[in-house]
Amino acid sequence: MTADRGLLAVIDMQRVFAEPDSPWATPGFAEAADGVRRLLPAFGDRVVFTRFLAPEKPVGAWRAYYEQWPFALRPPDAPLWRLTDEFATRARHVVDAPTFGKWTPRLAALVGPAGRLVLAGVSTDCCVLSTALAAADAGVEVLVVADACAGADDTSHAEALRVMDLYRPLIRVVTVTELLAR
Repeated sequence: MTADRGLLAVIDMQRVFAEPDSPWATPGFAEAADGVRRLLPAFGDRVVFTRFLAPEKPVGAWRAYYEQWPFALRPPDAPLWRLTDEFATRARHVVDAPTFGKWTPRLAALVGPAGRLVLAGVSTDCCVLSTALAAADAGVEVLVVADACAGADDTSHAEALRVMDLYRPLIRVVTVTELLAR
């Protein structure tokens, strides 16, 4: 891996988004997983996986959110929050957060103040978007790998990519092939 590729953050490749019978199933999960698989070798040990977790006790607007999605109020070790088997075996670094955005102090420390953050995973229109915007606001260069992400549906995925691309040069949308060719 070349040093300038940065840190690959694989956002929320969890069972709750992968399993077709889940209320939060992401239709393009398998395609995003294919893109992630292609990226992993290029980043070596500069990969972090994230997990969305429910808080122990929701506060503020999160109370209404979990009233809408009560199935998700499970402890961090519940099966729905596990990374899919394929990625669990590859996850040397994991960042957990009870928020959509995964731009936590830990992720920021892994990237570094002048670093580059490469994002892949699910859902483009939620957790990827929230992470990208927060990282960009912190002054980090963000690359979102379009074909290694998936949204709630194809339209939401495309719209989120379009919105993030409006933030150029802070956020750039690229493909796996473009990124690996660098």
